[in-house]
Amino acid sequence: MSPQAYLNRIATLVPEHDVHQFYLRYGALLLEDDAQRLTLFERMVALAGIEHRYSCFAPADDPRGGAIDRDGTSVRGSFASTAIRMEMYEAAAPELAQKAVDTLLADDDRSLITHLIVTSCTGFSAPGIDLELVQRCGLPTSVERTIIGFMGCYAAINALKLSRHIVRSDPKARVLIVNIELCTLHFREATELEKLISFCLWGDGCAAALVTAEPLGILLESFHAIVAVDRKELMSWHIRDDGFDMVLSGQVPGAVRETLRNEHPAILGGRPAREIDLWAVHPGGRSVLDAVERALKLEPTALAVSREVLRRYGNMSSATVMFVMAEMLKEPSGLLGCGMAFGPGLTTETMMFRTA
Repeated sequence: MSPQAYLNRIATLVPEHDVHQFYLRYGALLLEDDAQRLTLFERMVALAGIEHRYSCFAPADDPRGGAIDRDGTSVRGSFASTAIRMEMYEAAAPELAQKAVDTLLADDDRSLITHLIVTSCTGFSAPGIDLELVQRCGLPTSVERTIIGFMGCYAAINALKLSRHIVRSDPKARVLIVNIELCTLHFREATELEKLISFCLWGDGCAAALVTAEPLGILLESFHAIVAVDRKELMSWHIRDDGFDMVLSGQVPGAVRETLRNEHPAILGGRPAREIDLWAVHPGGRSVLDAVERALKLEPTALAVSREVLRRYGNMSSATVMFVMAEMLKEPSGLLGCGMAFGPGLTTETMMFRTA
């Protein structure tokens, strides 16, 4: 019989700069000549359920100055190129990820780590952040490294799925997962209302997690993926000359609701939603959480943890659902949970878990 895989613990971290209010003011300035769209923008961001978002890059002192960051790398009429943004990623991402890993493994023998899985969709370089972490965090140079790149918000679920396969094939494996995203790098100069509202959703963050066969934390029970290929145009990433262009259609919540209504028996293993004790849903936005709640007919408190993570940090892409899972680790043993995250495709990655 194959061993079971357990998510033992998670360390989460965000940068020091709270940029949410700055970006709201900056977005409003871009619409100040259009009173109708400005009113709609302010109404939508007020309803978003977000109070804080963090960035590795200090915001400018005054949004009316035209710059979005204190170093002036992006100013109105001349935003940073993709090359400059990737240089910023190479400098900031390893530092934030190292801090998260050092917190997670503070009391561990790091020579016992056998596998390293890194998820990120907000930057690229080679040698990559995986090798940076091996050197910075004192991991064995023989560690087996895997990069899960450009999958977006659901990549963390895939990382947990892969770690489960590894541990079930080798009970001595100790898998370190790092979800590192610098979403604020990709703010682009725009006046399209949908684009500006999307920019007011994203934040930077990192989660580091340990998965082993030790029966501590959360049992990773099963996984199930759904791809609505006929809706793939609703969410996508494209690399442009001025950063990564995220398409996040306002139709995504409706598509998520329809998918879950049709597919929830397969996700939940035939169980009714009322039998699930814990819900770890990626807070892609307030409307996405509302769509999940309605599709599965959940109690208003069922997604409270996801809504709180959204309020405190915004959407940090692949790291976000791990912030939610970190709260699940505080729950008493014996509870049945469902985790899910959404991303390009239109893809829904889900898992069933139990507190151990």
